[in-house]
Amino acid sequence: MSDLVLSIIMLAGLMLLGGGLWMIFKRRDQKRGLLMLIAALVMFANVAVWLVPVKGG
Repeated sequence: MSDLVLSIIMLAGLMLLGGGLWMIFKRRDQKRGLLMLIAALVMFANVAVWLVPVKGG
């Protein structure tokens, strides 16, 4: 179950990354595009934290 959730979060992060870049370069809406990029980075960081191995666990 957690693999499915992590996969969905990664896909959502990729969509946010692409949408943020599209907003910045095509629509010239830097504020919303930057917020989307920050949200994507937060999602990627959350997945990275969940995937770090734990000693003794």
